Amino acid sequence: MQKAPTRHIVLDELAIDSKLLELDEDTRLALESTKLVVVRGVGRGKWKLLPNGFVGAVQINDLLVEVKPKGKVGISQILFLLSYAKDPGFRMQNVVAQSTDDLWAALGETLARLGERATAGDVLQGYVSRDEASRTVRGRIRMSDQVTRRPGFMFPIEVTHDEYTIDIPENRILRAAVRRMLAVPRLKVEIRRRLLHVDRKLMDVSALVRGDRLPRWTPSRLNAAYVPALRISEVVLQNMVAEAAVGKLQVASFVVNMAKVFEDFVTVALTEALRNYPGRTVAQYKTYLDEARSDHKQRISLKPDIVHLVDREPTLIFDAKYKATSANGQYPNADHYQMLAYATAIGRTDAWLIYAGSGSPARRRVRNSEISVHESPIDLSGTPAEVMARIESIAKLAFETLPVGLPIKG
Repeated sequence: MQKAPTRHIVLDELAIDSKLLELDEDTRLALESTKLVVVRGVGRGKWKLLPNGFVGAVQINDLLVEVKPKGKVGISQILFLLSYAKDPGFRMQNVVAQSTDDLWAALGETLARLGERATAGDVLQGYVSRDEASRTVRGRIRMSDQVTRRPGFMFPIEVTHDEYTIDIPENRILRAAVRRMLAVPRLKVEIRRRLLHVDRKLMDVSALVRGDRLPRWTPSRLNAAYVPALRISEVVLQNMVAEAAVGKLQVASFVVNMAKVFEDFVTVALTEALRNYPGRTVAQYKTYLDEARSDHKQRISLKPDIVHLVDREPTLIFDAKYKATSANGQYPNADHYQMLAYATAIGRTDAWLIYAGSGSPARRRVRNSEISVHESPIDLSGTPAEVMARIESIAKLAFETLPVGLPIKG
């Protein structure tokens, strides 16, 4: 049985202090390279670890460092937010993390289960276009390459042909994620066994080159069984690093920027909720605070996270903020100034400020103006169904501020 890390450091993402820790130089450099924490020296070989704006976990040999998100947001919620932001069809039941605080166990178990489900029957195959030099004509001849590479020669022939194979983007992504997860030190034996079983099924699939973009794939009827596994695989490949050996160290890290995760999730989820109403939703809607100048000097640009247009007119304004409230429950003043600027520039009387946190909704009417800023907290520690219901409630309440007469779809 694999041993648990002997040193386990857990920090809240808002922590301003930590216990003293002894680190050798290689471990310190490896820890700093993950960007999960700031490593601050306090003298005599002692170090403090402080949050660096990210959440996740880093495991280096016998050391495990975790930074937990605020508000008791668990691993299952993080994985759901990450996956849903990629695919609104992703379902909570695809994540196996409700009963554990072990990030690696949650990721490994989820990937193993979805990988097993995807490859339960025959491994998915598809047509892939291949370029090669051949003694016979197969597919079509690439005349320009033939002339350039082999002037005056008849053979071999430069051809392009379609091959029916398992070496397709879907399998390459899944295998790459499985291989990366297998590089995690001290991964539970049973999870490792199941991942190896999936890997063996994909042994004839070529490896992805680290640093390259993930191959493109499109959800379809043919690869429907693979889609949940591919969404989790993308989460693993884009947020996790695992090296079997870095010098004398074994390192694994899963690090995410919760501010971006929250913004991406709210953008996708609110866009889906607003489909029930007339109009269309635009992310990162570009507008200007000031009028155009005759001297053509650069204008002050604004980009609300989400703007909903009705009859091509910007009508509803939303902005997502992953921040903590102050001790008395107030939101940062600067956010309200920003929402006032958005509403003024776009010419609307209401703007919706969506925060990650518990608390109650509130409406703040700006003095000497017609503008109101609506504070709309979303408690991410709730179940996905509760979070999605809150998003839908915000969409509904926003439309209720509009003049009567705009129809709502069934």
